[in-house]
Amino acid sequence: MRPWEILDRQSVPNETEVVYLMNRGSEYVIQVDGRELMSSRLHGSEDALSDWACDRLDHLEDARILVGGLGMGFTLAAALRRVGANGQVTVAELIPAVVRWNEGLLSKVAKYPLRDPRAVVYKGDVGDLIEKCEQPWSAILLDVDNGPESLTRPYNGWLYTLQGLQAAYDSLIPGGVLGIWSAAPNSKLTRRLRKRRFAVEVLSHTEKGRPTEDGSGTHTLWMAKRPV
Repeated sequence: MRPWEILDRQSVPNETEVVYLMNRGSEYVIQVDGRELMSSRLHGSEDALSDWACDRLDHLEDARILVGGLGMGFTLAAALRRVGANGQVTVAELIPAVVRWNEGLLSKVAKYPLRDPRAVVYKGDVGDLIEKCEQPWSAILLDVDNGPESLTRPYNGWLYTLQGLQAAYDSLIPGGVLGIWSAAPNSKLTRRLRKRRFAVEVLSHTEKGRPTEDGSGTHTLWMAKRPV
């Protein structure tokens, strides 16, 4: 079998971990110190994160969606397919190399979402755009690391605390949706979401052949709606 080739790497800002862009034939993978975060071959749950959130919004024509984590652009691309001409999708990405890869080597993988005039890139922490929200979001989609229990950057854990979830609730429009992607279930997160008055759905998405710790290919997605 053809070996993986390291195309580029960059340290996670203010952390010891290193992010790698890997290639083998037509497949690209983003890894953090040996842990696969994203593959160009299998991305169904990333698409579902956007699609399921958009399914729960009443108004998509002028929706404002915030995506936490660019990855390979699949969550961003799925959101852009759903919002209207007057909508906007902002993606926050902390690691400069990931933005650079999506502007270059990876741009074709998700069919060039960064070229869409409705796409805005914020090079920084998604928490900044949640805490300092100047205009409410229609949806916030968190595809950060591998979920609340598998963090590349410890500070990302704030997003899943009661304080972080309250900030997300406050920055959503009534009827807005907080969507969270995770490699595994997490009952504590479900309880925290409900404690912060979200109407919570815990959903599963299974993708055959996708590597997961338990071998099931199943990921967990939360759809947490702020009541109208």
